[in-house]
Amino acid sequence: MIRFSLLDQSVRFADIPASAALDATLEAARLADRLGYHRLWVSEHHASRFLCGSAPEILIAAMGAQTRRIRLGSGGVMLPHYSAYKVAEQFSVLSNLYPGRIDLGVGRAPGGEMRVAARPIRAASAELSRVPATGS
Repeated sequence: MIRFSLLDQSVRFADIPASAALDATLEAARLADRLGYHRLWVSEHHASRFLCGSAPEILIAAMGAQTRRIRLGSGGVMLPHYSAYKVAEQFSVLSNLYPGRIDLGVGRAPGGEMRVAARPIRAASAELSRVPATGS
């Protein structure tokens, strides 16, 4: 059997308010759950006029409360913006709220415009260099 998954970027079109884009993401989660999709991931973007998903952990919590079986996850929490420990703790809580349903994807990209993200990236570079590589 083929398993279908989705990536939702909480897209905001033209004059649509951000709240409507986030509501559409929640509706997509409910519909995907009802239709039997395997997984729904949300992306993280910052300083974007048209992409409203800047806090995937919050969207995942809201989607988890409104769905029953679909796996939920981040299509990349951008570690340069956060403490790796804090991200691990947030996803640990999500995993305990929704056992067997939470996926954590991480990345090192800025998740938005470089001029906005440059300062946090420089500040976090020392912490990121201490994160062990996979398979070490």
